[in-house]
Amino acid sequence: MLAGRAIALDLAFDSKAKEPVSGAQRIIALSPHAVELLFAIGAGDRIVATTDYADYPEAAKQIPRIGGYYGIQLERVLELKPDLIVTWSGGNRAEDISRLEELGLPLFASEPKALADVADELEALGRLTALEAKATAQATQYRDRLEQLRLDNKDKAKVKVFYQLWSEPLMTVASGSWVAQILEVCGADNVFANAKGEYPQVSLEAVLQTAPEVIIQTGDAGNVQLLDWSRWPEVPAVARDRIYQLNADLLHRAGPRTIDGIAQVCTTLDQARSSAL
Repeated sequence: MLAGRAIALDLAFDSKAKEPVSGAQRIIALSPHAVELLFAIGAGDRIVATTDYADYPEAAKQIPRIGGYYGIQLERVLELKPDLIVTWSGGNRAEDISRLEELGLPLFASEPKALADVADELEALGRLTALEAKATAQATQYRDRLEQLRLDNKDKAKVKVFYQLWSEPLMTVASGSWVAQILEVCGADNVFANAKGEYPQVSLEAVLQTAPEVIIQTGDAGNVQLLDWSRWPEVPAVARDRIYQLNADLLHRAGPRTIDGIAQVCTTLDQARSSAL
């Protein structure tokens, strides 16, 4: 059986990737954010397979898994006969995406880089699923909320923020990264904005030298428990009890809930501002 599947795959490699057509009914979504985008436009029930960690909304937990960061089960992809595969270079191996192209399967690359791109992705998937009306409504709502958050926070006092992406090794976010864009909307002065790379590793000594007024951590237990900030009471964020744990999925997934993540950060910084009065 395995040998037969391998032969079938080899024969199919002479094909070229097809352009997706409107009205897709059997969709493979190869990232958690793609699953959220598809559910937002009303196409969630068309997803026949996805990857690990696609857990929102609740119905997404019932979708069969065909892989993750470690790779995709290509034989299973062929068995499912998808008419649309939504790929993501940030979470899919380049060699897997190349093989899907060679198999002649219809691919759409979901690669949001800027906050505004989420609305564009909603509209693009709306066209591919013939759900334009719902997609347009969702995109408009997203753009409106994003613009309102920008307006609401553009004149607020800057707050020096250290974003603790992970504790061991200690990692943060720099200018251009997804999270850094969120911080910017809310009036944060990211203490490592100018660091090299979008997600740099930093030393504890460097963090202490920046004297952040607020420390934001993802709420993952490992991230919170492996670094005890109370050991450094000289840090303003520690002295004033301004260390906050926020929902990583809202902040790290480039989907419709990004707006909720931005609102979460802005509310947190408002709390820090009010405590300084």
